[in-house]
Amino acid sequence: MTRNPFHLVEFSPWPLTCSMGALFLTGGLVGWFHGYTYLLPITGVLLIVVSLFQWWRDIIRESTYQGFHTEKVVAGLRLGMVLFILSEVCFFFAFFWAYFHSSLAPSPDLGSCWPPTGITPLNPFQVPLLNTAVLLASGVTVTWAHHGLMQSDKSTSIQGLIATVVLGVYFTALQAGEYYEAPFTIADSAYGSTFFVATGFHGLHVLIGTTFLLISLWRTSVDHFSSGHHFGFEAAAWYWHFVDVVWLFLYLSIYWWGY
Repeated sequence: MTRNPFHLVEFSPWPLTCSMGALFLTGGLVGWFHGYTYLLPITGVLLIVVSLFQWWRDIIRESTYQGFHTEKVVAGLRLGMVLFILSEVCFFFAFFWAYFHSSLAPSPDLGSCWPPTGITPLNPFQVPLLNTAVLLASGVTVTWAHHGLMQSDKSTSIQGLIATVVLGVYFTALQAGEYYEAPFTIADSAYGSTFFVATGFHGLHVLIGTTFLLISLWRTSVDHFSSGHHFGFEAAAWYWHFVDVVWLFLYLSIYWWGY
């Protein structure tokens, strides 16, 4: 009798607790915006963080110590990650659609021009160009780390991951400064809405990707990965390359073309 190559996961409370945390966070934010206490969204954030920590711990145990991630399981995980990234492509496609819908044929309410009357756009050759260089450099460093892992060169992989995480944090800091100094807000017509929603969600994805890579850095340092078994790292690298590509489209369309 051959061993079942598929992993039948055990019952887990973490999807339920994560959903409850998301409910508390979104509902609490709506209440906070209307003047109620901020304790509910903070509770939601804490519940999500604890649930994710426990959930990731269980997955690391399954893959690293219990040997449940067979070739069949990893193949399914790869397909799942590809489909997830495709869903993210559709997610950002909606924001680009909204931006070009308003910019290619500006309505009279916008002054029949783009950027709308009264809006001073950000210079694409200052902080946005630096952010582009930072993300492109991070794509190189994460690829460097991947090659080091495939060649069983632990030190190279760790150095590449550290550089990528530092560049991701630097990008976030630059974007936060850009938001602080922006001469318009999210309430300034369709331009402000599409700009902050599109770049803001991208910034959120950078934070998620940085966290993903930080966990991969820790797992690499404690020898969870080998040259032939490191899908956790590959998934993080795929996600980071997706973030890089989305930023290039954002820079070319919203920053440069819309300037």
